[in-house]
This record gives sequence, C-alpha cells and structure tokens, in this order.
Amino acid sequence: MLVFSAICPHPPLLIPEIGKENLKQVQKTQKAMKKLEEIFYARKVDSVVIISPHQDLIPDAFAINLAEKFEVDFKEFGDFSTRLSFKSNTSFAHRLKEALEDHRFPAVLINKNKLDHGCGLPLYYLTSHYENLPITPISFSLMDLKTHYDFGKIISNEIHHTNERIAVIASGDLSHRLTENAPAGFSPKGKEFDKKLIEHLQKKETDKILKMDPELIEEAGECGLRSIIIMLGILNRKKYNVDIFSYEGPFGVGYLVANFSLQ
Repeated sequence: MLVFSAICPHPPLLIPEIGKENLKQVQKTQKAMKKLEEIFYARKVDSVVIISPHQDLIPDAFAINLAEKFEVDFKEFGDFSTRLSFKSNTSFAHRLKEALEDHRFPAVLINKNKLDHGCGLPLYYLTSHYENLPITPISFSLMDLKTHYDFGKIISNEIHHTNERIAVIASGDLSHRLTENAPAGFSPKGKEFDKKLIEHLQKKETDKILKMDPELIEEAGECGLRSIIIMLGILNRKKYNVDIFSYEGPFGVGYLVANFSLQ
C-alpha cells in the first residue's frame, strides 16, 4: 500500500554540520524538508523505497540493493559525527526482482552496505522520528525514459499487493547549470529545463515529461529526472495532488521539494 511519495533534493550542505553558515541560503529547502517530514511521520510508514542517482549505475539494468543492513555517513563532506542505520526490506526486494524477471525486465541485485548521499540526505530528514526503518534502495539506468516509467509501474504493482505502508522517495537535484558559478558551468537551458519540468509536474503532464527534448535534458545537467519518472510510474494508477513545497538554486543547482499526496 502506497502511503507517501515525494521528490527530495540531496545537497549535503543541508546537514547542519556541513552547511553551517550556508544553511541560510537554503532555508526554503530546509523548511520544506521539515514540513515533508511531518507528513512522512503522520503516514505511519512501514518501509521506504528510495531511488537515488548516486548509487552504482548499471547502464542497461536497474539495480536493487539487497544488503542486510545499510549505513549512512557524510565523512566525505567533512561531517564525522552524523551516522544513520537502516535494515533491508528483503522480502519486498525479492518479490520485486521476481516480478521484473516475469516481465523480462533488466534488473540486478547488488549488495552494498554503504549508502550514497542521494539516499542519505532525504533519509536524514524524513526518518528523524524512526529507528532502523526497513528500506529498499534502487538505482536507475541509462535506458530511455519510457523504460524507467514502465519500471515504476512494476514497482507500483508490487506495492499494491503488500500490506505494508510504503513510502517512495525520488531523490534528485534538477539542473546543475543555473548560474555562472554552478558545478557544471552555466547554460540558459538549465532554468528552462527546471521551469518546464515543474510546470509539467504541477499539471500532471507525465506524457510531456517522457517526451522532453533530449538535448534540453542533456544541456541542463540534471541528476533527478529518471528518479522522478520512476516515481511517476509508481503513481500511474493513483489519483494525487502535487504540492510544490519549495524550489531554489542559490548555488547553481536546482533544489525541488514536492509532495505527491494521494487522494
């Protein structure tokens, strides 16, 4: 049973020990993440499916992480104190893998205890009132957008057939090219991509997202589109409202926080 779905950014500077004075520049995002956490907690979540762009990428297959336990830290960003731990939802992951095999869908199981910051940052905020919550980390591929949407539809079916209260988190940042000092350099296509994607999400124009110009996507330098499309596939038969809690890009990267509330 799907009870929660959201888009979350993953800048490590949202961790207070990392961001420090820079937190002031992402106050909208931090406030939105705290608001999202309140909804997450109220939904009494049993397990989380989280899709991250920064796990091991297999170009021609989706990856489901089946490690027994998961650990998160932010040492690579200078924070040596923040640590999170989660357990695996092994039964759900195996059922999902079997369903993908039945559909002859390219997917592999991986075993990696250490989670990336794409998983870690959203979980840091959203699971603050939970301990050792079961999760299923998923990696997308480099296959076409429609295949990612279809992948989401298979996940949706497995969620529908479980009694667990499942949350889905699409982790990802939008364009990395919004300003002159952006990590990937500036491109006017960055703002165009972010604006179009947010408009399509608000209008529930999934078909237009799947048909977005590949050159625009490439020029924007995003990392979250495929995560979002998988989530939209999971929502394919659901009635929902889209609430954009915040969007900003003070460091040249688009940070979007959006809640997809089920009707």
